Amino acid sequence: MLRSLDIRNMLLIDRLDLSFGPGLNVLTGETGAGKSILLDCLGFVLGWRGRADLVRQGASQGEVTAVFDLPAAHPARTVLADAGITLDDDDLILRRVNGGDGRKTGFVNDRRVSGEVLRSLSDTLVELHGQHDDRGLLNPRGHRALLDAFGAIDLAPVRAAWAARRTARRALDEAEARLTAARAEEDFLRHAVAELDDLSPEAGEEAVLDTRRRAMQGAIRIREDVARALKMLGGEGAEGAMLDATRWLEGAADRAEGRLDEPLAALSRALVELGEAHRGVEDALSALDVDPSQLEATEERLFALRALARKHNVLADDLAGLADELRARLGQIDAGEAQIAALRRAVEDAEAGYDAEADEVTQARSQAAAALDCAVTAELAPLKMDRAVFQTIVAPGEPGPDGRDDVAFTVATNPGAPAGALNKIASGGELSRFLLALKVCLARGNDALVLIFDEIDRGVGGATADAVGRRLKRLSEDAQVLVVTHSPQVAALGAHHFRVSKSVHDDMTTSTVAALTPPQRVEEIARMLSGDRITDAATGAARALLQG
Repeated sequence: MLRSLDIRNMLLIDRLDLSFGPGLNVLTGETGAGKSILLDCLGFVLGWRGRADLVRQGASQGEVTAVFDLPAAHPARTVLADAGITLDDDDLILRRVNGGDGRKTGFVNDRRVSGEVLRSLSDTLVELHGQHDDRGLLNPRGHRALLDAFGAIDLAPVRAAWAARRTARRALDEAEARLTAARAEEDFLRHAVAELDDLSPEAGEEAVLDTRRRAMQGAIRIREDVARALKMLGGEGAEGAMLDATRWLEGAADRAEGRLDEPLAALSRALVELGEAHRGVEDALSALDVDPSQLEATEERLFALRALARKHNVLADDLAGLADELRARLGQIDAGEAQIAALRRAVEDAEAGYDAEADEVTQARSQAAAALDCAVTAELAPLKMDRAVFQTIVAPGEPGPDGRDDVAFTVATNPGAPAGALNKIASGGELSRFLLALKVCLARGNDALVLIFDEIDRGVGGATADAVGRRLKRLSEDAQVLVVTHSPQVAALGAHHFRVSKSVHDDMTTSTVAALTPPQRVEEIARMLSGDRITDAATGAARALLQG
């Protein structure tokens, strides 16, 4: 609910503090008094795009503050949460300043916000209706949502079916793209897998082969030296010389009086050690006996591994895993058709599920459209438009998460005349009454919005004006309603009455708004009935209207 509106130095308003109440709030006044200025100022603080020259002449800046009561479940709280704003209580304070240089600065509970945030809040706070309303009922893009709300149509199943349909289609598209890409490289894959299978690389094999190759290359380089050393240790070398020396010394030992015993013992020990050295070198030479063909085979295997790794730009140890990966991609090609067929069946099932849910929504919308047409027709008769035909058209449209229907509100003002869009067929007065009748039917139970009607009763009077007023009052039972009106019948039904007046002092024009007391209401409604000269008859009629 809009609780208060404070205006400083805006247009013709110097300073104005207004407090609104629940139910039907009416604003009256002579033409040109400034009733539309209030709506301009309210639209300004809500971030609506409007006239640029809002600052009162001579003032450095203008400012508007609007205070709303915001219940816990109000949808504006979601907008505030998205903007990072948390309310400590139920007071929502919107303030916007218009500088003399044209710059506009908005605040929500003293936190600076953009005009976009204000406009998003506006969509949840206020709904304006008038003869040139293009934000609400006259905008065909919103008609489907309005019909769904009227019919309490549950869109969750069709939205879930749409999501499942989209997921199934995406899975099919991705699988087909993968299969197409795989087929483009099928020849390469088959050749690469065959090449890898022929080589059969194993993880760690490169290091083993490299170590073996280095060992064999080293053996070839040192084998000749080891063989030469073995020859020098053998019978023609050190061993033969030591044996000869032993024989000579043994022949002379008997005559040496023991002097040769120790050398002979040392030679004996040396011969034992020499024998062990000979056997060790001999064993080493046998181990270094390398088959050239084995070295060649090892090198060929090693070089083949490394070449294939370079070809595929991987490490040699990763070749085995690469073979599995390429084989899997080949498997996708081989099994691709079966997978595609299964995914196509899934898409068909998802589309059938969506079609079934969309058909139910279409049927529900058709039933809601018929009910809305009856409801609006019933509202039109008291508004002296009983010959007009209102029809909600539900036509096939593009499939989407909310079904596949286009919805449009149409009207034929006379029987037999072609139906068309509201704003193209109805005249100003008729349009106002159509909008009111439609709003009465659509707004039931919606207490989140402040409904503003700007001279929606223009062009009607008498019983029709009374019917307009009673429908506005009915609307105000579920939501706060603000009405700018020239009709005394409408004004008399208000729970709160404000008069807008204009005065000139020192060549400066100023608009003011005053809340009227019961006697002042009688006077104002009498003025609306009779003009500047208020007669006793007009006063009596005003009292009668106020008494209902």
